[in-house]
Amino acid sequence: MLKALEERQTQLYAGIILMAVIIGQNFKDSLTFLPQLIPLSLGFLMFSMFAQIPFLSLKRAFSHPQFFVALFMSNYVVVPLIVWMLLHSFSPDTTLKIGIILVLLTPCIDYVVVFTKLGKGDAALMLSVTPFLFFTQIILLPLYFWFFIGSETLEIINIKSLLSTFLYMIVIPFSLAMLLQLGATKTTSFQHLLKLSAWFPVPLMALVLFLIIATQIPLITANLEQISAIIPLYILFMVIAFMSALLIGKLMSFPREEIRTLIYSTGTRNSLAVLPFAFALSPDIAGIVAAVIVTQTLVELVGELIYTKMTPYI
Repeated sequence: MLKALEERQTQLYAGIILMAVIIGQNFKDSLTFLPQLIPLSLGFLMFSMFAQIPFLSLKRAFSHPQFFVALFMSNYVVVPLIVWMLLHSFSPDTTLKIGIILVLLTPCIDYVVVFTKLGKGDAALMLSVTPFLFFTQIILLPLYFWFFIGSETLEIINIKSLLSTFLYMIVIPFSLAMLLQLGATKTTSFQHLLKLSAWFPVPLMALVLFLIIATQIPLITANLEQISAIIPLYILFMVIAFMSALLIGKLMSFPREEIRTLIYSTGTRNSLAVLPFAFALSPDIAGIVAAVIVTQTLVELVGELIYTKMTPYI
């Protein structure tokens, strides 16, 4: 049942998104309490995702040095170049740029494993590198902001709110997940809890999607012209990321499974996991930045389905 739930999560998310759009558009005056549920739901989601990432097996990420180098180059050299090119081509305003930077420069660490499996990639290999991707993107994110936005970053981002968000949405969930994983190596009760936690990410992701889209859809429609203008940017990103990863994999003579894995890591972004940082921004831009991130999620889900139809033939 868990395997079926994970493999059908895209269909579940699509249904939840449609329901959230309808409810958010037609009953927005009755949903004023929903925004208060978002931080708590995100915190539980982050914990459930962290619990499934094998942080205690980080050394496995280095067991295949060629793939590790390709993964690093693809996510932290090629992707920033792609984003830089797209930002210069589309020239979005600073608020939209913040959302784009948050979502496109952070590689996915959760459902990318499922899509890798669906696309006939090496899901175990993808899972083994997720701890590395998690730590590196957290370290590099402030540098990205400084590089892409410059000193204006300090005027936009409230450092106190950002640190508070980092504590409650990243540090505490991560620490609890680590304690659970450590406990699972020692006692059977913790092992059962860890196995039970594997059921949480998909329903919690669906819940967070519903809460955010239902509350943000009025903002998206109110700024539809601005937000719809960046949809082609997101589509182009998925196309260029696909082609770049394919080229890197071919140049490095990787087996087909590893090329597919590299494609999914390069093209799949950390959309919902960076939402806490969006909500840590000043109130006048937090909503629109969150809407920009959610828009990427909607585009990506369609793109991932296309990926899964294409990659088995590589």
